[in-house]
Amino acid sequence: MYRLLFLSLFLLILGCKSEPSITYDLAITNANIIDLENGSVAVKNIYISKGKIEVVDNNIFKADSIIDASGKYILPGFWDNHIHLRGGDSLIANNKNFLKLFIANGITTVRDAGGDLTHEVMQWKSQIANEKLVGPTIFTAGPKIDGPKGSWAGSIEVENEADVVKAVDSLEALGVDFVKIYDSRISPENYIKSIEEAKKRGFTVSGHMPFTVTLDETINAGMDGIEHLYYIMKGCASNEKEVTDKMNSGEMGFWGAMPALMSGYSDSAANATFTKLKKNNVFVVPTLHIGETLSYLDEVDHSKDEYLNYMGSGLIQTYQGRIRSALNASEEARTNRKQLDALFGELAKSLDSAGVQLLAGSDSGAFNSYTYPGISLHKELQAMVENGISPLNALRTSTVNGAKFLGQTYDYGNISKGKVSDLVILEANPLENIENTEKIFTVIKGTQVFSKEQLQELLINAVLD
Repeated sequence: MYRLLFLSLFLLILGCKSEPSITYDLAITNANIIDLENGSVAVKNIYISKGKIEVVDNNIFKADSIIDASGKYILPGFWDNHIHLRGGDSLIANNKNFLKLFIANGITTVRDAGGDLTHEVMQWKSQIANEKLVGPTIFTAGPKIDGPKGSWAGSIEVENEADVVKAVDSLEALGVDFVKIYDSRISPENYIKSIEEAKKRGFTVSGHMPFTVTLDETINAGMDGIEHLYYIMKGCASNEKEVTDKMNSGEMGFWGAMPALMSGYSDSAANATFTKLKKNNVFVVPTLHIGETLSYLDEVDHSKDEYLNYMGSGLIQTYQGRIRSALNASEEARTNRKQLDALFGELAKSLDSAGVQLLAGSDSGAFNSYTYPGISLHKELQAMVENGISPLNALRTSTVNGAKFLGQTYDYGNISKGKVSDLVILEANPLENIENTEKIFTVIKGTQVFSKEQLQELLINAVLD
């Protein structure tokens, strides 16, 4: 009897013994969490430790720091899936300054689509990862692959198959995150070989497409991502083969092909192209905002743009080439450019409706006139919505699709246990108005927390002469 009583008492004490208390680094309470998979919104608490999300639910735990997100909306930090860090040694400081602009705009990850500052970019990438430098996580292509006398400084030039192998060897040695192929001078044979060689090494490959090949050939070679819509439009034209032949014979140039391809747009060819892109899991980067900006350089005065204050005189000077080209263009060329811009808006909507995965990318950086790092990603999302893409789908093109494209879904893409704690807290719901992505309350980058006041301080410190 006494043994039974003792055992009962022991079990009672054991049952009442409390579990060890856990104290998390950071709690975000009462947050309206936006699920970018289905667009649902649920109020929950988020607990973070050591730069990772540990708990997402309604329970209350201890935390060293607390952010009350009542009435606020939270989603994964934005990704700008097409930027450039470039411009040579004289613009290193300007490019480093961009990193603050990205964080100030809630952009916690960028995809650097090729440039000539690879050494510096690799340093910044490491310093950011170790939280010794404020900036977004950088996934970089390093130097672009192009043909002889390529348009962009720092490109790896290939003339034959052996060059292609050496080019991919060098990119592999550099430790780049993906391979970017450009189209200014590369031959059709070396272009296809570059895709195949990079895929053989396990790289994600994105790029432009020389008009001397067809979109089908590019997809068949294994291309993962098409940068810009010129090349998609070519694949949507019933006269693509005819234009390709004229490009190969030298009878037609890139800009001369545009009116022919616009007039040759065919619903049946477009639908076949959309189906093939979707089937082969090819992502498309529309870059609508820069397209509109460059198409209207002859009409819009940018001299009072706030973001000019963050660029610096040296970088602003790189804008002049595109500006001169726009101002010196014939009336016919200006009209064609604006018609093309309108078509691209419709094309982006058609791609989205067909289920082709899009990536939001600004194409910001030196030489790309008035397309500013940071704020231009928000303008890209707005351009998508203005052309008929839903706010939810537009948001997915940034974070969700960015992580998918680079195979980073283990760490990024949604708000759940185990993900990197890259988050943005907004003051209003972006599903109701996409412009609310600009109403940033707090940015969390790993273990770093930037309040609204600190984000404003970043912008103040980013002003250049």
